[in-house]
Formats: sequence, structure tokens, C-alpha cells
Amino acid sequence: MTARIGVVTFPGSLDDRDTQRAIRLAGAEPVALWHKDKDLKQVDAVVLPGGFSYGDYLRAGAISRFSPVMGTVIEQAKSGMPVLGICNGFQVLTEAHLLPGAMLGNNHLHFICRDQKLRVENAETSWTADYAVGQEIHIPLKNMDGRYVADEHTLDMLEAEGLVAFRYVGGGSGGYPPSEHSNPNGSLRDIAGITNAAGNVVGLMPHPEHAVEPLVGSGRTDGLPFFTSILKKLVNA
Repeated sequence: MTARIGVVTFPGSLDDRDTQRAIRLAGAEPVALWHKDKDLKQVDAVVLPGGFSYGDYLRAGAISRFSPVMGTVIEQAKSGMPVLGICNGFQVLTEAHLLPGAMLGNNHLHFICRDQKLRVENAETSWTADYAVGQEIHIPLKNMDGRYVADEHTLDMLEAEGLVAFRYVGGGSGGYPPSEHSNPNGSLRDIAGITNAAGNVVGLMPHPEHAVEPLVGSGRTDGLPFFTSILKKLVNA
């Protein structure tokens, strides 16, 4: 049976179709989910895609957290369903308290769009198993509110328990800040993505769905293992 991965569309989602395409390329079946529907259509996993849900008029992801679909997503995630939040989806996951911390405006006050180098810190989650710890990958990044923050206790807990999934390293190209700067938005401890303790919920700011084909997007396929990882997880479950 083909694994079914739901992709939620909120008002203002931009990358839902790109995410569906990445899922299809990995060999799974993408299932479109509408934010007003509580029914997840019997999917095996869920992706909250990037975009500007509700125009980010309050806080990025703050309104989407109360969409009807999120009640079901939160319930299922707590029961073990794999959930991936990309960019705005990561913001929604923090607002829903499925992941700790919060996302604030970039410290340089500019929207940033560039190919960003990341280091894989945790390759044991449902979404990162096809990577290796320490592996450096390039994933497109585009955000205005991408600065990950948390109190020192939470940051220390993330580090101690191995819950930092990705960290910004090296430089990017184009946009702000200058390319030689490793941290593109001022995220504390260079955190680009985190996971929950169970490893089924992962959030990150860069966009792996834009790095799945050599002739489209960034020209790299460094993001495809996100989607092959979850496929293998579901098939072997």
C-alpha cells in the first residue's frame, strides 16, 4: 500500500503544491488537506508547508494554530503521527506547542532568500533518517520571521537531549546578511531546525521541497531525503 502524506493548505500557503510534488517524487501519495477540515483523510503523516498563513498579521503561524485541522494534527502528533513543519509550518508548530521556542523577525530586519548550508545534527527522526550526522547540505531559505529563540533552559535542554535537528553553517549566497555570515537570521545557537523527543515532529526554516530535482529550484537534491526518510519510516512501520 502506498504511503499517504497530507499537506495542509492555509490561507496564504505558498509551497503546498511544491511539497506535494516532492512527496510524489519520493514515491508516496500526496493528499491535499484544507485548513478548515478536521478530517485528515486517513493519511499516515502530515506536512505543514511554507508560506505566509493569514498574512502573518498577528505573529507568523499564530492564527493558523487555531485552524480546525490543527486540533486533529496536534492530537495525532501526540499519538505518534509524523509531522513536518517547513518555514511557516515550523512557526505553526511552535505556536501549537508541538515544538518549544518561538520564531521572531530576522535580526537584520530584511527578508532573506538564498541557498543556505546546514549541518545535520540529528539523523534519527522520522524525517531525517536518510541523512548522516554531521552531513552538510544546501537547502533554499526564504523568510522574514526566521529567528529561532527560546530561554536558556530550553536551549540547554535541546542541546543536551539531541533535539537540535539542523544548524546553520558556512555561508549562503545573495540576500541579507552577507554571504560569509553563517547565521542568516540571528537564530540562537545557529538553530535551523528542531525535533521533539519522540522524533516524529520536526520543524525547520529552510525549504527542502525546493531541493528535490537537479533541474528545478536550487539545482540540488539535498532536500529529497526528508521525503524518502518518512516514506521508509512508514513502509517499515
